Amino acid sequence: MAALMASLARPFRRGPAGLGTALRREAAPCGRGWSGTQVLRKSLQRGVLLSTGSFLVYEAHKLISGFAEVHASFKVEDVIEQADYLYGSGETEKLYRLLVQHKNSDDAELLWRLARSSRDLAQLSSTSAEEKKQLTYDSLEYAKKALEKNESNSAAHKWYGICLSDVGDYEGIKTKIGNAIIIKEHFQRAIELNPKDATTIHLIGIWCYSFAEMPWYQRKIAATLFATPPTSTFQEALRYFHMAEEADPNFYSKNLLFLGKTYLKLNNKKMALLWLSKAKEYPAQTEEDKQVQKEALELLNSI
Repeated sequence: MAALMASLARPFRRGPAGLGTALRREAAPCGRGWSGTQVLRKSLQRGVLLSTGSFLVYEAHKLISGFAEVHASFKVEDVIEQADYLYGSGETEKLYRLLVQHKNSDDAELLWRLARSSRDLAQLSSTSAEEKKQLTYDSLEYAKKALEKNESNSAAHKWYGICLSDVGDYEGIKTKIGNAIIIKEHFQRAIELNPKDATTIHLIGIWCYSFAEMPWYQRKIAATLFATPPTSTFQEALRYFHMAEEADPNFYSKNLLFLGKTYLKLNNKKMALLWLSKAKEYPAQTEEDKQVQKEALELLNSI
């Protein structure tokens, strides 16, 4: 379970590359996400309805400086548009302030974004331990509400699984293992709804890898919680890591690393060398990429 817990904690840190970037691609699975340029272009098109002077002042303040106040009369699409702009810009605190105003919304697209935003804020080093715990539980509630509003929302299932795992960190290893099947079911449902979501496919691979290498004492705990404890194999993990790579080639340094590590577990040194070399050579644009390079190099030297 250690690999699963660590991977669910680390991949979502901000950075110009890596899974954080990959996750930003899913900001609008229904086609409502916009880049900064697209947001400005769309806003300029709408701006003909306003006077030139007031429009330029308002839009410059809202989009360029990341203004996070939303008038109650704004449409959901407008809030999502601004939220995706802030998320793509890495404005974690401003994004949270924007979305928390809509915590009582009935729109699943807003709610799963609020769950993600709450989790991102909890991960910041500047967030106190007490605030982090509250945000962690809040994020799960928002994701749960998103599912209640729309069970067919892929991102809601993904973030419910992630946030449920986070809550397990506060409730102990028994709860963590006890929730494992539920977490996997939500990841699988997310993939059913969005088969090209490489990040969720990768997370299922991590789930499988974690259970394949689960230590004996955790297996004993699992045996007390389930009539048939969850199990997996390195072959199954390998299948998901390859599926993720096929969905979005070279999208995440850690997927390359785990392909190499899994091949090592299966005693296939030739394939392990191939994927570990790719992980080592992956352009390091985040701190996590650097850690991946270091681990890949250590494994290569050990073969």
